[in-house]
Amino acid sequence: MRFFRDRVLARLGRGARRLTRSWTALVTLVLVVGLIVVAYRAGTRTAPVDDTVGNVPRVGPVDGQRIDAYRADASRELAGLPAGTAVWALVGLTEYQRPGSLPALFAGYPVNRVVMRVPLPDAQTQLVTLVVDRLDVDVAAGMHRTAAAKDRAASEAASAAATADAELARVYTADAAMERQEAAAYRALCACVYAAVVRATPEQLRTLAQRPGIRVIDPAPEVNRLDRATFVPLLPEQSGTVGPPSDTAVGPSATPSPSAAG
Repeated sequence: MRFFRDRVLARLGRGARRLTRSWTALVTLVLVVGLIVVAYRAGTRTAPVDDTVGNVPRVGPVDGQRIDAYRADASRELAGLPAGTAVWALVGLTEYQRPGSLPALFAGYPVNRVVMRVPLPDAQTQLVTLVVDRLDVDVAAGMHRTAAAKDRAASEAASAAATADAELARVYTADAAMERQEAAAYRALCACVYAAVVRATPEQLRTLAQRPGIRVIDPAPEVNRLDRATFVPLLPEQSGTVGPPSDTAVGPSATPSPSAAG
């Protein structure tokens, strides 16, 4: 009886091994067939492929570039564009503008973005880009939203200062003071807008370039999707070589310039 039991168990063991090998082979076959089907579909699909992913054009001057050279290059590019085809362009202004002055400055041109900052002396204040549709409404509304965000940031910095060590507390306190100044300027609808992004034909852009208040127009025919491009405008106060503004002001000692608060 024991011999019979051992033979039965041996047969069962061999059967289990054969069954395991069969299932392994079947699973392998299914995976191979699946990979072949996926590869075939990938090679024959006709759906459009977004080849702009990872391609983010940068429009504007770069640090260390001579401003005169940048403006000359932008003017040459604008002059050489073929007629008739509308392109995106970065429009830099000669001075910071209030929201109320923008509709007249850009009359007849569709503006999709404006770039602004509070021009506090010796301070690298935040660059803020607003998506706009109606200049006479959206810029002011965007400034009020920015002011509210700055107030929240000031409160968070002040709270952090209350629990930080002495060195960090000074940093947080200075940040809170700067955020409050920026909030106050935006709430007063400051002269803070210094650039815009428009879409127009080369002929229209060349006409716009002649208007008072326009410093430079940098065309960007390489931009296909506005949400996948970076616009870094020239600051109105920059001269000589492109670079960030000085950042030596600390806290309440920095007061808004007349153009920012007036």
